Amino acid sequence: MRIKVSNYIAKKLLEAGITDVFMITGGGAMHLDDALGHQEGLNCIFNHHEQACAMAAEAYARVHGKIAAVCVTTGPGGINAMTGVAGGYLDSIPMFIVSGQVRYDTMSRSTGLHLRAMGDQEFDITRSVANMTKYTEMIIDPMRIRFCMEKALYLAYAGRPGPVWLDVPLNVQAAEVETDDLVGFDREDYEAGGTGWACESGAEIPEDTAGKGEYRALLPKKVTKETAREIVRKVRSARRPVINAGNGIRIAGAHEVFMRVVDALGIPVVTGADSIDCIWDEHPLYTGKGGNVGDRAGNFAIQNSDLLLSLGSRLSFRQVGYRFDTWAREAYTIINDIDAEELKKPTLHVDMPVHADVKDLLETIEEVLKEDESLARDAMDGEIRKAQDAWVERCQNWKKKYPVVLKRHMEGGTEHEANVYAFAHELSARLLEDQIVVVGNGSANVVCGHANIMKKGQRFISNSGIASMGYGLPASIGACIADHTHDIILVTGDGSIQMNLQELQTVIGRWLPIKIFVINNGGYHSIRQTQKNFFGEPLVGVGVDSGDLTFPSMEKLAWAYGFPYVSIRGNRELDEKLEEALAIDGPVICEVFVTMDQNFEPKSAAKKLPDGTLVSPPLEDLAPFLSDEEMDENMIIERIKK
Repeated sequence: MRIKVSNYIAKKLLEAGITDVFMITGGGAMHLDDALGHQEGLNCIFNHHEQACAMAAEAYARVHGKIAAVCVTTGPGGINAMTGVAGGYLDSIPMFIVSGQVRYDTMSRSTGLHLRAMGDQEFDITRSVANMTKYTEMIIDPMRIRFCMEKALYLAYAGRPGPVWLDVPLNVQAAEVETDDLVGFDREDYEAGGTGWACESGAEIPEDTAGKGEYRALLPKKVTKETAREIVRKVRSARRPVINAGNGIRIAGAHEVFMRVVDALGIPVVTGADSIDCIWDEHPLYTGKGGNVGDRAGNFAIQNSDLLLSLGSRLSFRQVGYRFDTWAREAYTIINDIDAEELKKPTLHVDMPVHADVKDLLETIEEVLKEDESLARDAMDGEIRKAQDAWVERCQNWKKKYPVVLKRHMEGGTEHEANVYAFAHELSARLLEDQIVVVGNGSANVVCGHANIMKKGQRFISNSGIASMGYGLPASIGACIADHTHDIILVTGDGSIQMNLQELQTVIGRWLPIKIFVINNGGYHSIRQTQKNFFGEPLVGVGVDSGDLTFPSMEKLAWAYGFPYVSIRGNRELDEKLEEALAIDGPVICEVFVTMDQNFEPKSAAKKLPDGTLVSPPLEDLAPFLSDEEMDENMIIERIKK
């Protein structure tokens, strides 16, 4: 069958199970736009900025577990999408991006000369995105289209997931090919070190062998039962074991088996910055959140442990802190990662590296637990089991003793401004099981991550690696397209929402059921705290208090875009106004005016010693700092006081 390449791409996406495409039309992608827009079975969502397309697709994949495609045009179209793609790359989210390009014969690359550009709006995007994709290629030969599509879709999911990007010049988009003559991709040949061509083809190029445009990661082997048994035996022999649960569990589709293994092992669980929704707050083994902006209970558990089993977490600085040599310093560490390079980082001490897909690892652990009665909890040494029971109880006591949201937060604020922790707590208390919460970066991410009451089945969507302002609004659109069983809850900041404000029209135009809660703290509160801590006043470029950065009226913007608008001014209004906003049918903007003096807490912070020296304390010692006497009571291992 003869078919235009652009139509072949559209059909190939549908064959791969892709049903949604986030896109902005453009002349350089005109054949792609026509093909995608008219392909039966594809739902095209037209955003108002390419960055929003990419961020929406990234969040869609987090929620749905499968890819939504992104289509952008040449030059600025592709460049605009890059921030969202970088976010997907760092957080290991599968994405498929296809971009239009000028005709190849008008490109500087076709001349062999070192020209900056020759074609109208030309930009050689593949060279720029090579460092944020698993595979990228400009398709010059139309006969490569099947191979490149199949290879890209395979690599997006294989091993550690991530974005892939195909750039298609106009002449290739418009070219016709005979489908019977197209040669496909052979994953077995590729995994064995070959080019991946299913058979000999005249469309092969030297780069297929050299691996140019892709990084060939070593795929993990299947986990052996011997490895799984060794892990369980070490857990069963430890007195203070803890699980560090990473977002790889969700990415791998391993949440259900993870929960079964947690219950079978019966040991405390700590989550991280990007894995808050791995377990719900009321679960009897959930302890808290670890890391720089974790909570006291989670960090006490990690730091006092004698065995740490880390699952599906790359253990970034946000998790291990900048004084990483003190992290889990007396624990035997079993670290699992699908990326072998992550296990070699100088910031980690790894006693037992486990290079594996976390789903495979968990399934194998579950299998040996069922098969081998000697690994059952009932078969444990009596003294060790008693110690583990006491450890679980101690972790639960930490959770009860050190809640993040305190009485002073609930009674705080001013006559016209709420306390941000009180807001986050009261909002989350009203949400449903299985509801999706999306947060922007800054206060929305940190405070909601701190104060959110995670319920069974809820999702908490954030971008941790690139942590871009402007993420929240387009991400909520992607989450809503992926799953609108319940209203989507978006919490974002007055600064962040400005970065992709235009997407309010996408929400209202499609009447997406997104409840948008905008934290108005007068600007960039994260940067405000940084400047005050390091430099003092006067402040620079942070908002109303620096006098050099202004923001529009959210109420007037809501009216202009056609949103119902609710405002909250003070803790006393939280109950009534939150109920009002949540009860409105369809989208709504609820602006929450909060004080500017509430710092993020608890968090890792520099500490001044009696002699005036500033040091970074270990993660068990979070600000606001506890007294030495109270710290001594909480630490089982030896403290580091300097």
